Amino acid sequence: MSLWFRGTRQEERATQWAPVPYPALAPSSYVDVNLSSAESAMQSIAVRGAIDLIASLASELPAEVYSGTGTDRVRRPTPSYLLDPAGDGQGLPDWCYQVVESWLLRGNVYGDVLDHRGTCPTQIQLLHPDDVSGWIDENGTVHWSVTGRPVNPDRWLHQRVNPVPGRVLGLSPVAWHAATIGLSITSVRFGESWFRDGAHPSALLTNEEATLNEDQARQAKHRFLAALRGTREPVVLGKGWKYQQIQISPEESQFLATQGYTEAQCARIFGPGIAEVLGYESGGSMTYSNVESRSTHLLVYSVNKWLSRLERLLSSMLPRPQYVRIDRDGLLQSTTLERYRANEIALRNRWKTVNEVRQSEGDLPPVPWGNEPNPTSPAPPGGAHPDEHDDDQEDGS
Repeated sequence: MSLWFRGTRQEERATQWAPVPYPALAPSSYVDVNLSSAESAMQSIAVRGAIDLIASLASELPAEVYSGTGTDRVRRPTPSYLLDPAGDGQGLPDWCYQVVESWLLRGNVYGDVLDHRGTCPTQIQLLHPDDVSGWIDENGTVHWSVTGRPVNPDRWLHQRVNPVPGRVLGLSPVAWHAATIGLSITSVRFGESWFRDGAHPSALLTNEEATLNEDQARQAKHRFLAALRGTREPVVLGKGWKYQQIQISPEESQFLATQGYTEAQCARIFGPGIAEVLGYESGGSMTYSNVESRSTHLLVYSVNKWLSRLERLLSSMLPRPQYVRIDRDGLLQSTTLERYRANEIALRNRWKTVNEVRQSEGDLPPVPWGNEPNPTSPAPPGGAHPDEHDDDQEDGS
């Protein structure tokens, strides 16, 4: 179920299993942030947001079963076991979310094949990636264990992403970019401690008419703090005393600027367009055209590869020549007017029927006359839709 690279020399096998090292020049203070567990990286808001965005899209888009290609492509009924691959009652979307999340956090997904039909697994229980370990023996055979217990190879599933030549495991984006993610988490911790227990006073209590020695200053401080604790009543100060609270803006302390930059960098780890969709500044101007095309860019450059990988995994659970296709149209949802225009073009060019359009518009019930393509009708003059001329006239052009 997975392609493993093996070295030709025995002394190289030990290095194949080593994790991808941190970047050599990563600052030690950022690397010290513990990212050893899969979920720890999601302390970064951008990492959590990016992973949830990709995993949610991959799991919520509709998946259909087909056989054949081109004009021979036929839609097949989805097997009941594929509607709940884990067999735990949580369903296909829940299972797909876990798969993509494991890939994004650790570069690998592991599963225990509980049931199969022939060579096709029909029930797969996914495993936490941090519970899995493995080694290569002197013969070059890979052995796996889960929480220290060896597994049966006939019941084992391993699918990796971001493969690296000479390594068994797929590349983890979190491990490779640990310095950037560590900086993001560190800046949040710094911002929290800056006002909580940072090396700066929160206020000044001064006396303009007396010179206080160290003991008198300490006693005045303790009495003032005692008056503040456990009460919201006003504090009465004697002659010459003045209380001034020190206000330091987050921007002046600079940790918010650092957070904004590093969070955007963390989002970019997972592909182009992720940072912009999550609302992080990218340096470009915001126009209607780039907002309209953002979903298209997100699909083409970032999400589509994860959908394709998930399709291959789901297709491996079906007998040949059946395969799974995830409908990308749900990601490219347009306005009502644009959708109606697209439906009109599809009907006019006879590559969709009325009942197919009705089903795509919210599972509307079919009509008796809607199973055949519409009669051929001429295209609007000049290739433009009549509504577009109306829009031009309203604008006065």
